[in-house]
Amino acid sequence: MNRKRIQYSFLGLLLLFLFCGELNATVKLPRLVSNGMVLQRNEPVTIWGWADAGEKIEIEFLGDIFKTKADRNGNWQLELNAMAAGGPYSMTINDVVLNDILVGDVWLASGQSNMELQLRRVMDLYADEILKINTDQIRLFRSSTRENAESEKADYPDGKWLSSTPENIMEFSAVAWFFADKIHQSQDVPVGIISTAIGGSPAEAWLSKDKVTPFLDEWLEQGEKIDSMRAAYIEEHGEIKRYNWGAEVNKNDPGVGKWSKDDVDVSDWPQISLPGYWTDKGVNFWNGSIWFYKEFELDESLAGEEAILRLGRIIDSDSAFVNGTFVGNITYQYPPRIYTIPEGVLKAGTNKVMVRVFNQGGRGGFVEEKPYEVRVGNEVIDITGDWKYHIGAELNPPRTNFGGLGFRPGGLYNSLINPMKEYTVKGVIWYQGETNAGRGFQYRQLFKDLIVDWRDQLDKPALPFLFVQLANLGLPNKQPVENGWAETRDAQRRALELPNTGMAVAFDIGEWNDIHPLNKKEVARRLALEAERVAYGNDELVSAGPLYESMKAEDGSILLTFSSVGSGLFANNKLEGFQIAGEDGEFVWANAVVMSKNTVKVWSRKIKEPVAVRYAWDGNPAGSNLKNKENLPASPFTTED
Repeated sequence: MNRKRIQYSFLGLLLLFLFCGELNATVKLPRLVSNGMVLQRNEPVTIWGWADAGEKIEIEFLGDIFKTKADRNGNWQLELNAMAAGGPYSMTINDVVLNDILVGDVWLASGQSNMELQLRRVMDLYADEILKINTDQIRLFRSSTRENAESEKADYPDGKWLSSTPENIMEFSAVAWFFADKIHQSQDVPVGIISTAIGGSPAEAWLSKDKVTPFLDEWLEQGEKIDSMRAAYIEEHGEIKRYNWGAEVNKNDPGVGKWSKDDVDVSDWPQISLPGYWTDKGVNFWNGSIWFYKEFELDESLAGEEAILRLGRIIDSDSAFVNGTFVGNITYQYPPRIYTIPEGVLKAGTNKVMVRVFNQGGRGGFVEEKPYEVRVGNEVIDITGDWKYHIGAELNPPRTNFGGLGFRPGGLYNSLINPMKEYTVKGVIWYQGETNAGRGFQYRQLFKDLIVDWRDQLDKPALPFLFVQLANLGLPNKQPVENGWAETRDAQRRALELPNTGMAVAFDIGEWNDIHPLNKKEVARRLALEAERVAYGNDELVSAGPLYESMKAEDGSILLTFSSVGSGLFANNKLEGFQIAGEDGEFVWANAVVMSKNTVKVWSRKIKEPVAVRYAWDGNPAGSNLKNKENLPASPFTTED
């Protein structure tokens, strides 16, 4: 009897163990496959995940059931039938229920900072529009990871799908959102954006292991050189002491805790005119901290009100105070300085602004042609002009920095593209190239390789790939010069040789003094025009400006032929921005005139036998004005190989 009881007890425990094991064998889904996701319409869609080896997987969606088993490594995937746009729907995967699923178009938005830049950064141009956004038909997925991963990652460490609500919208990529909005309007379907852009990233960081080898070898070799220089220094001088720049600047700055207060005495501080670079104004200061002081007057009726302090852009970083109250800081040079002055800080009569600026080398200053003002009520108070300044800490850090390696080639592909490569997308929008500027000739092949690589990895040979050509930056050159940004633009143009690609020209809508121009809505509009042609098959639409096609030298001039002219080249303007060269390769400014619907004649009296033409060949090709009658600008180009 006892033996039977023992046997039954053992059998019961075994069954309970197996049952509990079955309950605990829950499928694991990638972050992308989650509540609120947008699935691609009109194409088979892959759903994948992980489970115990051999576990049965069952997906129920839109009345259909799909079944498979996890392989011996625990991986599984199922292909769902193509679906029409719609939703919201629910999906059941074993014991996991996913809700609020939409079916529409999914776009991958990637590149570097101009694609990453959020809507909150473009409020100056689009505040009224952005504050009205509230829709669940445009959604964004983004992970916080910026890992320079050495190996391919199977999933993101975090991230979820977000609707375009007031609570979320400020973190959406500006280009991606405006693009998605255009697609939503034209296609009348939900739009999902998978955002993976990372500021400062070079194109080679986005290559898979299939394409990255030469870049990775060079990167590893550079790492060995840095290690060798560091080792040689240590052998000669001993261990390198860690230099804490932030601590040193505070230790050596007599103004810390004093000059930011309301009662600071600046009567003996010298004067400087701002905005501008202080080295251009005779202040020989390169590394450390420097303080700037400005007074402004305020009417009694506005005293105590909340206000906004605009400090344009400052190189490198800053902390700002008003009447002794800290109002904000930015830790790097690019974001606009928009600081809130709290209620109760401003007073009738004289008010004081103190800005402590930090600079770790190179020219520092207040960038010109940016807003420097106090906005209170309906009044805007200009604070440009005469300021006072005082150097705080002037440092001379030890020269023990042997350089850095930057992004690992392939690292961002591993952490940000590999985890999504099974997710079905409509296409890619890409804004990158600033970090590769100066290596334009190399970029010709590198960028094409990247496009082909992503098509291979996502298993979509005809994947629409749309990209933004570099915007204008810097002061225009008075004479023709070699230029890394122009060379990179031309490399981008040449990527159009690949099928199913489209390009948004942007040299006419940037800002000479900002690598992150605000006009992201026009960038997105031009991308969306190309999407209509490339991804949605609207061949009748004129989606881009003129593109150089061929040249013919005749009678001391060069006749250029263009494609993508739409209704024809616009002929009512005097053409600017053309350069011409003879056999010596020395370019000079050229005359140019529209000859027909798709041809332009270029010549110069200085060049008797021309062999090459360039157009808009400068970092900031201001004035270059060739366009079609649809008002879309021609791409910069060179006729040289």
